[in-house]
Amino acid sequence: MKKTATILGIFICLFSTAQTNKKQISIIPEPVSLKQGVGNFTLPSSVIIEASSPNEMKQSIDVLTERLTNAAGKKVSIKNNAPEASIRLVLSVKQEGSLGKEGYHLSVVSDNITITAEQPAGLFYGVQTLLQLLPKEIESKTTLSNIKWEIPIIEIMDKPRFGWRGLMFDVARHFFTKADVKLFIDDMVRYKYNLLHLHLTDDEGWRIEIKGLPKLTEVGAWNVKKIGNFGTFSVPTPDEPRDFGGFYTQEDIKELVKYAKDRFVDILPEIDVPGHSLAAVVSYPELSCTPEANTYRVRSGEEIMDWSHGAPPIALVDNTLCPANEKVYEFLDKVMTQVAQLFPFEYIHVGGDECPKNYWEKTAAIKELMQKEGLKNMEEVQSYFEKRLEKIVESKGKKFMGWDEILEGGLAPSAAVMSWRGMKGGIEAAKMKHDVVMSPTTHAYIDYMQGDPIIEPKIYASLRLNKSYEFEPLPDGVDAKYIKGGQANLWSEQVYNMRHAQYMTWPRGFAIAEALWSPKNKRNWNYFFSKVEDHFERFDVADKKYAPSVYDPIFTAGLTADKQLKIELGKEVEALDIYYSFDNSFPDRFYPKYTVALIPPKDATTLKVITYKGNKPVGRMIAMPIAELKSRVEKKK
Repeated sequence: MKKTATILGIFICLFSTAQTNKKQISIIPEPVSLKQGVGNFTLPSSVIIEASSPNEMKQSIDVLTERLTNAAGKKVSIKNNAPEASIRLVLSVKQEGSLGKEGYHLSVVSDNITITAEQPAGLFYGVQTLLQLLPKEIESKTTLSNIKWEIPIIEIMDKPRFGWRGLMFDVARHFFTKADVKLFIDDMVRYKYNLLHLHLTDDEGWRIEIKGLPKLTEVGAWNVKKIGNFGTFSVPTPDEPRDFGGFYTQEDIKELVKYAKDRFVDILPEIDVPGHSLAAVVSYPELSCTPEANTYRVRSGEEIMDWSHGAPPIALVDNTLCPANEKVYEFLDKVMTQVAQLFPFEYIHVGGDECPKNYWEKTAAIKELMQKEGLKNMEEVQSYFEKRLEKIVESKGKKFMGWDEILEGGLAPSAAVMSWRGMKGGIEAAKMKHDVVMSPTTHAYIDYMQGDPIIEPKIYASLRLNKSYEFEPLPDGVDAKYIKGGQANLWSEQVYNMRHAQYMTWPRGFAIAEALWSPKNKRNWNYFFSKVEDHFERFDVADKKYAPSVYDPIFTAGLTADKQLKIELGKEVEALDIYYSFDNSFPDRFYPKYTVALIPPKDATTLKVITYKGNKPVGRMIAMPIAELKSRVEKKK
């Protein structure tokens, strides 16, 4: 009996040790099912990839070869039939449709790896998961030595929850080069995004060549470079050079479409009308309702809208196309003809958002249109415009999509709605049996500040990582067949370069990716954030930028019963300690630790804080003026 107990104890000890030695699996987005075994597979110095259909598997093969060669220094060869293969890529219909177009099965055993899928896209996503199972050094651009290139024994079955998993990239407010867009695509496919929404036109620039309309890019693609807080810039003087901007030629667009398609990404083009059209109006003033449009210039970030009365805004200059002008529909027909030819994706996004109507209200041609068509208000005028535009788009063999404002005044018959002002518009459209993509400001606007305004690039709203992670694209009581999926939107008013675009996208892009791919019941904030920290390390190796804002404290200012300033410091992540000072010195973990609300000393001017995880500083040193906190209390009154 004692012998049996001893053997059992040894077994339990060994099992516990094996379990303890298992490395955390940090796959983003979380797979449908994952079963980790004991032990690892080690990559040999020469890696043989078996690929029975190399042409269909080309992108998966290329990604694997590039990463294993450059970072791991492995010699990689591709064979059609290789029993000795280290990695097997298999396209198989034996799954009988269970994996679908984008699903995969990944099996890692002690002597090989097998990725099975029904379609090439599934293999590609299986490869992305495999790379996340390798050590973080696989992200290196140069070969690293003395790394154990091990992968845990594991079985994964995975497929997406939604078919539309998008990121919107605003290349209109600030122009991003063709190389920038390719880099954006490379980053998004690592997290299984499959839809790039390109916002191609706005008040600040027209970014796509349209043959026969040369002024759109000769004039409309250029403004004056300004640095500071967008929306508050001084009006450019006549002598300031209008040489900031750029555009994509049609050959550029074809190249980007192919680059994306090779990586299983569709590109949704957006031509934003009838509002947000100043670049088009400046190029061709006859498209406007307003005679003085011939004096306008492409916006450089100066104020052109009065938002003090809410939405829609009051226009200070008329940035709209004129719904009562037949030349507008001729213009749009020419534009949509070429856009439809350049982008094979089934939808064209036509904007429709934030359209000011005060210039329309005083236009004789609009009043005549209303009388002729029986239109009762300006919302119905826009609806008239949208329905005519829908017919143009559909005549090109495409489906019509717009922001949720297109619901106002009556929705065009077959329009799809992208819901951005919360979920309400999307719910309404789905109940009307229209297709919907959820993209609410409340969870998916990744141009918003990620932490306190005192340290973040300033914009009008905030969205923290934990709030993005709460995104649920399918609301209760809505028929799932009308919810195509969702996306995050990166507007670029305050985004000037790719480093900052990365900072704004990640880690919130991780959260949205998991909301769109992973089963709802698999999502867990604490586990997710532990994975995020592992991916921060991967980004460090890859020299990619990300926001550490999740580590920064949340400042809440209030008053005590006797009217003294009271400062509370909240946390997104519980496993953090906050240290502080009021004496203008720089706190570290030997300073006072925050435990209860703080009352600043009478003459203190600055609260400095920093967060630690154990003995390691993880947050940024933040200097918060006491005067700023007092002003926040005043604003609450």
